Amino acid sequence: MALGGGHGLAATLSALRSITSQITAVVTVADNGGSSGRLRQEFEIFPPGDLRMALAALCADDEWGRTWADIMQRRFVSDGPLNGHAMGNLLLASLWSDCEDPVEGLDRVGSLLKVVGRVLPMAEVPLDIEGSFITSTGRILIRGQKEVAIAKGRIESLRVIPENPPACAQALVAIRTADWITMGPGSWFSSVMPHLLVPMQLDALVRTNAEKILILNLDAYSNSSGEEFAGSTPEAHLELFHAYAPELRIDYFLVDNSVIRNEKALSSMARKLGGRVVPVDIRKAPGSIHHDVTRLALHLGHIMRQSLVG
Repeated sequence: MALGGGHGLAATLSALRSITSQITAVVTVADNGGSSGRLRQEFEIFPPGDLRMALAALCADDEWGRTWADIMQRRFVSDGPLNGHAMGNLLLASLWSDCEDPVEGLDRVGSLLKVVGRVLPMAEVPLDIEGSFITSTGRILIRGQKEVAIAKGRIESLRVIPENPPACAQALVAIRTADWITMGPGSWFSSVMPHLLVPMQLDALVRTNAEKILILNLDAYSNSSGEEFAGSTPEAHLELFHAYAPELRIDYFLVDNSVIRNEKALSSMARKLGGRVVPVDIRKAPGSIHHDVTRLALHLGHIMRQSLVG
């Protein structure tokens, strides 16, 4: 199974589907920007965007599936209120606003798209993200996934609202019965860390017998992208991860060679979390902050097969 959100999770799902058809995606539900944010305000539903991307990534690899993946991702362009909305977002919003159970709605769309596996929300209610940052002018409190994602300063604390939200029951079952769990890559504060902030889900992650792979980001040292936590190190990302989940063991840390600047410190932090660093080449192109799906699949498959042999 795979935990995450946004484009990072979509890349991981695209890689995993070439390894197995038994995939469950557990997706963050705190997006408040763009089409998702507008629909969420209007209908009080889950933000559909990250869930839509996960469904599209798992569409059947035939003409039907590829056609529907394209339809789900297609956006309206107009001077009216539909401008910027993704077709898949509207489809999910239509089902949910008609009082359909969110998971049943996702399963219904999954059947239409003939998805490989299943897509589930991280919690049973929509969430907001709130972060406290230390800046040159003092401490600031920022609420909203979109706002937290572009915040400047050093992260002091992170939480979801409401606190202690109910976890998705189907996701808890999937975690308990999984053989492998991947987390990341993706926006660290809004796609990766939130999975540690739902207590029931974190407890399930700690207790499961599944082996776990954390896929680190490619933009750790970028100072110009404006991405969250830009300019930090991979070790800092893992330190934050450990601070919120000290009992969670991660077996493998998949990291591109290009972002390793202090191998000793990174390996030490990985050992603190119970695992080891697996340095590989998985960048899509020089300078890109996106993972190459084919290379990602190759190395994820290698880890899984190697573990079985061992």
